[in-house]
Amino acid sequence: MDVRLQPWSEGALPLLRLINTHEMRRHVGGPEPEELLLARHERYLALPEAGLGRMYAVLLGEEPVGSIAYHRRDWQGEAIYETGWNVLPPYQGRGVASAAGAALVAVVRENAREAGAPRALHAFPSVRNAPSNALCRRLGFALLGACDFEYPRGSGTMMRSNDWRLELAAPHRAVPRCPSH
Repeated sequence: MDVRLQPWSEGALPLLRLINTHEMRRHVGGPEPEELLLARHERYLALPEAGLGRMYAVLLGEEPVGSIAYHRRDWQGEAIYETGWNVLPPYQGRGVASAAGAALVAVVRENAREAGAPRALHAFPSVRNAPSNALCRRLGFALLGACDFEYPRGSGTMMRSNDWRLELAAPHRAVPRCPSH
């Protein structure tokens, strides 16, 4: 399968609009109004320059079929990378998310070698999002537990999520479980 990651660009806005549907965003509060969608697009474009991570369009051949990202954040007093993804409905269940996820993990592992870089990648899918939770398991993430997670960040809106963690570097250390509320 010819799945590859393409850095987010101005030309990815139509893909973001395809992702912004009730079906695609049912686990994260539904579609966003146009002004919030445009602000999200601008944040995605700014991630690399700010040194915080990167958003990618997921391509199947030359066709954009989804998105995947990683970015730095603080979680429970630790600097981590967070990831999230979307695959358009006609391409779901075909291994696209697994291939994109594996490619992203390789990129993030490479970045984790830099001095001061986070040493873990977390994903926070809704507890009700069975396909995303299964993807975390397939990619080798460890389930730390369910938690209340603010999404979108800074919104004050909490969603019940699973906290999945993937160690990026060899040293293993004890990890606190996601607090339950």
